[in-house]
Amino acid sequence: MNYNHPSLSLMFPVTLVLLLLIPIQTLSATRPGFVYTRNRGRCTPQYWSSRREAWPRMIPQGSTVSKVFGSRAYERYRYDLTLLEATSRNDDGENVFARLVKESTAALINSYTRTGYPYSAWEVKTAVIQGLVSDEAAAIHAQRFYDANMACS
Repeated sequence: MNYNHPSLSLMFPVTLVLLLLIPIQTLSATRPGFVYTRNRGRCTPQYWSSRREAWPRMIPQGSTVSKVFGSRAYERYRYDLTLLEATSRNDDGENVFARLVKESTAALINSYTRTGYPYSAWEVKTAVIQGLVSDEAAAIHAQRFYDANMACS
């Protein structure tokens, strides 16, 4: 083959580059980058706030936290805070009570919808009442529910 012709001399390097890029495209199509592979799980508060799955009939999204968790929750949280709002909270960094309501709401939903979830609905409700007593108790119960929610599938 005569590579002295101007159009052929350009075609060979372009073809070589395209052939080298094909495996990269195929590989990237089957293995997405780090940013796109974050997995939130099917039991987390983020999952339940996304409404990707129907909530159980026993606790509709519009139910209030105080109605579901009792009068002590009424004293700690807004009277009209819904379960859906509780799962989508983003003020749970330093606020242990916000974290407790967020994780316990997901835990309660999981207790109704996930076979093998380590807590029953009754245990979740009882733990919330116990957690509302102090910052330390709220942090302990929130962490337990967080761990259970993350381990659940």
